[in-house]
Amino acid sequence: MASCVEELHFSHIHIPVTIDQMIPVLPAGPIPAVHGSRLYLSNLDNMIGARVFTPTVYFYKSNYMSSNRKSVTKTLCDALSRVLVPYYPLSGRLREASNGKLEVFFGQEQGALMVEAHSDMGLAELGDLAVPNPTWAPLNYRFPNEEPYKVLDMPLIIAQVTLFACGGFSLGLRLCHCICDGIGAMQFLAAWAATAKTGTLVTNPEPCWDREFFQPRNPPKIKYRHPEFMRIEEGSSLTMSLWKSKPVQKCYKVSQQFQAQLKSLAQPNDMLGCSTFDAMAAHVWRSWVKALDVKPVDYELRLTFSVNARPKLKNPPLKQGFYGNVVCVACGTSPVNNLIKGSLSETSRLVREARLSISEEYVRSTVDYMEIDRPNRLEFGGKLSITQWTRFSLYESADFGWGRPSYAGPIDLTPTPQVCVFLPDGSAECSGATVVCICLPGSATHKFTEFFLCLKDLISNDESE
Repeated sequence: MASCVEELHFSHIHIPVTIDQMIPVLPAGPIPAVHGSRLYLSNLDNMIGARVFTPTVYFYKSNYMSSNRKSVTKTLCDALSRVLVPYYPLSGRLREASNGKLEVFFGQEQGALMVEAHSDMGLAELGDLAVPNPTWAPLNYRFPNEEPYKVLDMPLIIAQVTLFACGGFSLGLRLCHCICDGIGAMQFLAAWAATAKTGTLVTNPEPCWDREFFQPRNPPKIKYRHPEFMRIEEGSSLTMSLWKSKPVQKCYKVSQQFQAQLKSLAQPNDMLGCSTFDAMAAHVWRSWVKALDVKPVDYELRLTFSVNARPKLKNPPLKQGFYGNVVCVACGTSPVNNLIKGSLSETSRLVREARLSISEEYVRSTVDYMEIDRPNRLEFGGKLSITQWTRFSLYESADFGWGRPSYAGPIDLTPTPQVCVFLPDGSAECSGATVVCICLPGSATHKFTEFFLCLKDLISNDESE
């Protein structure tokens, strides 16, 4: 079964990039906001984990339609300008209100930022465009001396078109997570791409702001413990292991066959079963803990992951086209020893229970919890966070008229060594494979690969129970 998992490698290269021009992009027509206007952001938009820019990159190979290289930037700018009319909140800026919450403000500085750049390299020199590569960082514009995690008074869309010597190009995109979650970002991207492709404004569905939908209740009603927000007590070797050396990014292409067998092995001994995500998350979590040799073995670890709560909202339902944050953080917990010596099915049950715990009432309780006790720092410590990008239409949403991108996704996972990302396979054959990317200390990479690729031990353990 190891042949059903392929370790993917990326090239360590230097990409020389020259910035040619900076283009402010304003809405192409009137918008329902004037100087001094403010827009409410919900408590889900205000989560500390959303106060970031999400950097992605899209590569487009040379073809006859993109032979006029300068038209690429103009096409993207013109389409973005049109789309910023219905998506006008993305032309504002974030500022902090007196209560410490963020809001969208319309002042002197407005609009998105488009950066045009070029490189003397060809796309072929970048190596295999199949997995995130930290050396692609120059393809996403950052301001000189920009502080990490800065979102205040920044353009909410920062795009960089880099024209390569071969005729191909990349689109590096930084989109503020406070304004939209992954599904909302794909909705915006699809509208921008369709508008560029057709030359006329296309919004399907029509964007809906309506952040007041998630107003906290009065008085707030917190009905759950919300372990996802609790402070993590330092009491294990994990933090030292992860942060004492520069993390190494490892990526694996996991075939549909491997996932199916893993799901079969991970079924809990009850009638509810588990999903492919439950099985994959459980397997990654167990392999991670074993590779890092976490001590003490009775230390309580967490696994967190985001759940799209849109389908949970029934009373009332969320309006179609809503592109704000509608994610809740699911949290499973287990002592180290149970993850190491317990079965895969036991761990998958923990993941399933955490996933299914996200209900409509849990969403409302989360909003109310954030109203009373909003965390103001990111918690690392004793946890692994899994981000599932496989449900996003990354490739389908990004056809601006130059065809499907050869790669679409994140650039670099190494700044956050306790994150694992599940990505869709971007290869042309659309095999149903998932690309698993995770950051580990160099000393743990070999062990993780060994545990992750081996199902033999899981099969023998399953048969012995």
